[in-house]
Amino acid sequence: MRTFLIGASAAAIIAVATGCGGSNDTPGMNHNQDTTSTSPGSAGQTEHNEQDIAFAQAMIPHHQQAVDMAKMAGERATDPKVKDLATRIEGAQAPEIRQLTEMLDRWGAPTEPSMPGMDHGGMAGPGMMTDAEMQQLEHASGADFDRLWVQMMIKHHQGAVDMAKTELAKGGNAEAKALAQQIIDAQEAEISEMQAMLA
Repeated sequence: MRTFLIGASAAAIIAVATGCGGSNDTPGMNHNQDTTSTSPGSAGQTEHNEQDIAFAQAMIPHHQQAVDMAKMAGERATDPKVKDLATRIEGAQAPEIRQLTEMLDRWGAPTEPSMPGMDHGGMAGPGMMTDAEMQQLEHASGADFDRLWVQMMIKHHQGAVDMAKTELAKGGNAEAKALAQQIIDAQEAEISEMQAMLA
């Protein structure tokens, strides 16, 4: 009997806790948030809203393009400063891609938006290079390559910073917002570094 009462109490506590999940939405957020709130038993870690999902889905291909550009610079840049920065960008953004993918997996969301007609560049947010721009970079060499790569990466980073700032303003997941702040801090510093290279 005593065991039964303890079990019943625990069940009641779980029921109350589950019922409270998602109740601490930020005021002013849209009513669609509760459609992406957490499943029972995983509250504090996976609470999220639609903006969190959009941020992660867009930042994955955005980061992947930066990694691709960094690998290109690692092979073809002539300026040691460019090569060093490219190495650091790849080292920082590849793990962030894994983190973003893991977050989406925990939320039960796909890594790409389920919107027909959206291509890799179209849905990835600001700062993404077009196919034509990537071909231009492919065909450049020497100091021209270094300059063009830095110019493109500044634009790319500025786009990521804008996306991260939107996540800070509208997101609901603590891990996603912490990652957004990390992206802002790192990439704003790298933008300043690249601007100094061009100067």
